Amino acid sequence: MARTRRTFLLFVVVAAVLALTAAFLVYQKFWRHGPVTSDQPPGSGAIQSGSASAPLPPQQPDVPKLPETPPYDFSQPVPEGEPVDNSYFDDAAFVGDSRTDGFMLYSGIGTGDNLSANGVSIFKLADRKSLVIDGEKYTALEALALKRYGKVYIALGINELGYNNDEGFYQSYCGAIDEIRRIQPNAVIYIQGLIPVNESQAASSTGKDYFKNDHLRAYNDLMRQVAEEKQVVYLDVYSEFVDENGALPEDASRDGVHLYKESCQRWLAYLKTHTVDFDTLYPDGPPAVAEPEPKPAEPDVSTMDGSGQE
Repeated sequence: MARTRRTFLLFVVVAAVLALTAAFLVYQKFWRHGPVTSDQPPGSGAIQSGSASAPLPPQQPDVPKLPETPPYDFSQPVPEGEPVDNSYFDDAAFVGDSRTDGFMLYSGIGTGDNLSANGVSIFKLADRKSLVIDGEKYTALEALALKRYGKVYIALGINELGYNNDEGFYQSYCGAIDEIRRIQPNAVIYIQGLIPVNESQAASSTGKDYFKNDHLRAYNDLMRQVAEEKQVVYLDVYSEFVDENGALPEDASRDGVHLYKESCQRWLAYLKTHTVDFDTLYPDGPPAVAEPEPKPAEPDVSTMDGSGQE
């Protein structure tokens, strides 16, 4: 009887051991590692649910593309913007005639290089040694090459109103822009449209009859064409000063051509609110400079600008 009991207990112990071993193997196979599929090696550890495939990785959110900045429209004048302070002109050169000289004296700008001269014209820009620097005589273009500038402001054309050579004016202006770009490849070049004249005042004070706003407006149109062709900046200063009669108001000038101090200050205020950055104009670098063309024949006329000064 005792032997039967011992045999029964031994059987129970063996059965319990076998049951625990089987349970452990099931746990290892199905609960810890997951079921083994036909295309997955045992022990890979990947969790499967029946025959469903593995979950896809989360999709990256779509990143909106930034709008491209449109290229600068050289056919239009510089739009009005927030005013800069006078330090903007620290690296500027001002190339012009007696009107520009008055601007530099009376506008209150207080900075920038004055490369203007009475009586200079676009026809004589490369030849007339009208500037004296450290005792040496220079043309405006020679003086422009003496240092690096970030901006070059050009205001020429009032003297040329007496010339019957509009095509020569246009070609000479194009040639001047090419040469300035060769000299100052990293500068913003501003072409300033002509401020209108007061015809009756100009005729009375100068005795000249060629200061006509119709011709002046034609020159402004030509300068706008130059700006578009050569990809430089045009400043519509004319519109800032013209009155309802298409002329310069009498109270803006002493002789119908040259400006009073208050008008020079108004001119500066316009320049300060009409600026553009080099990188905005030329994100891929400035345009190539054309080879110089033969100079057009120069008319044999006086270089007087109406001020009574040569």
